[in-house]
Amino acid sequence: MRGMGALLRRNNRMLDRFGAILAGFPRQRLLVIGDLMLDEFIWGSVSRISPEAPVPVVNVTGESYYPGGAANVARNLREFTADVAVVGMAGNDPAGRRLLELLCGCGIDTGGVRQVEGVQTTVKTRIVARNQQVVRVDRERKMPLPPEEVERVMKQLEHAIAAADAVVVADYGKGFLNQPLADHICGVARRYRKILAVDPHPHTSLTWPDATAVKPNRTEAFLAAAMPSAEPASSPLEDAVLLELGTRLLSAWRCGLLLVTLGEQGMMLFQPDRPPHHIPARAKEVFDVSGAGDTAIAVLTMALAAGASALEAAELANCASGLAVGKLGTATVRMDELKAAAAAL
Repeated sequence: MRGMGALLRRNNRMLDRFGAILAGFPRQRLLVIGDLMLDEFIWGSVSRISPEAPVPVVNVTGESYYPGGAANVARNLREFTADVAVVGMAGNDPAGRRLLELLCGCGIDTGGVRQVEGVQTTVKTRIVARNQQVVRVDRERKMPLPPEEVERVMKQLEHAIAAADAVVVADYGKGFLNQPLADHICGVARRYRKILAVDPHPHTSLTWPDATAVKPNRTEAFLAAAMPSAEPASSPLEDAVLLELGTRLLSAWRCGLLLVTLGEQGMMLFQPDRPPHHIPARAKEVFDVSGAGDTAIAVLTMALAAGASALEAAELANCASGLAVGKLGTATVRMDELKAAAAAL
């Protein structure tokens, strides 16, 4: 009985702690920087196989559009605070205009979004039938930020970062981010002592020195560490290759924490001078993983800004990710959902 009482007191303290962290979310000012995209979902049903090829015929019943990429990170943050701004580039095309309309409709500050002539807004189209994604079609033309725009963006970021409580960088490898811009973001965040969380893209090979947090998935982490990928061990804490990977990336990236997402195995938290910590997956059902990483980096950053420890922030990010994969489409997680999930930890 004594042991049960101690466990109840510990659980109550943890519940109170998560409640205090979540209560701080609405007071935070967040800035998102990165590659902006438009997510299109075509919904339908399948009743037959095409006579032209062994593929399903989808009878379309509806279409939906959502902010994608870094814009989806901003949309996730907007669920928790009214003060969210985004910096990025979009084309002056129908997809770009639709994207900005969606962001403005969410109440997100788009003053930092530059619509550039000749740039094609990236559109990811997912065709979904019977709650299953049939195919994804990408329409994109990767274009680096024009040289004349780099200096303008740097000046803009100086003020935007200074005004924020925390900064999220979402690199999707579409061209907006480059190393000079990454160095500038890190330098300004360091100078103003701002939380900086990065969702990296392995193929850009950008470095983010002294970032507060970096959140790759397992595949991205192996690529970033230039290590051959290996099958996961049954227990992540006994996965020697994963543990070596974490040590390498902590040293290479000089970040305060490294959170590697592991799909159905949850997440692994690495911190300097501390043992790795495994957080089991919380998802009850998985319907769609689209955007789950955006949800995770959004909640991780928001929690850190609200005063959470690295482990507390990672636990909340894991909860949020588990909720996101249980929804169809590029979904967000509401505050009441996250509170309920945190109460069940």
